[in-house]
Amino acid sequence: MKFNSLELEGAYLIELSSHIDQRGFFARCFCQNIFAERGLEAQFVQVNSSLSHSVGTLRGLHYQLDPMAEVKWVRCIHGSIYDVIVDIRRESPTFRRSFGTILSAENRNMMYVPKGFAHGFLTLSEQTEVMYLVSQFYSPSRERGIRWNDPFFHIEWPMTPCVISERDSSHPDFESQRL
Repeated sequence: MKFNSLELEGAYLIELSSHIDQRGFFARCFCQNIFAERGLEAQFVQVNSSLSHSVGTLRGLHYQLDPMAEVKWVRCIHGSIYDVIVDIRRESPTFRRSFGTILSAENRNMMYVPKGFAHGFLTLSEQTEVMYLVSQFYSPSRERGIRWNDPFFHIEWPMTPCVISERDSSHPDFESQRL
């Protein structure tokens, strides 16, 4: 695995190191020892998967409050997404900054999302499946969301979403929330 530091403190875009032969390829997507050696979260308690049927489906921006704040490891295993992370840690030097990139089954890249970040994605193809590991159990009482187009963050999405859940479309702007 190749860990590419992002401009947002503690976030990484991870590229697979594949071993290729006549059968195809083999790659390690996660290794507890390698993550721990880099000082990254290495204990994940849930593996989640989502399937979105249509291009332009938006999921997010989601996060959980302490003590249930979570690290996420995100990979698109079928189709492609525009994956976005936003630093919502007020004490962070990269507070308010966002990063977005394409994760796809083809490029096999992964996003490491630290605690204190909101996360969301927009599908770029039909029948897109995303798998993610999380470091905390889901806690409905600690779950929060931010409106996908909150002007506070200036996220540049590649298109306007076509499909958004009622819950995600009703998330408030960040500044109206107390963290």
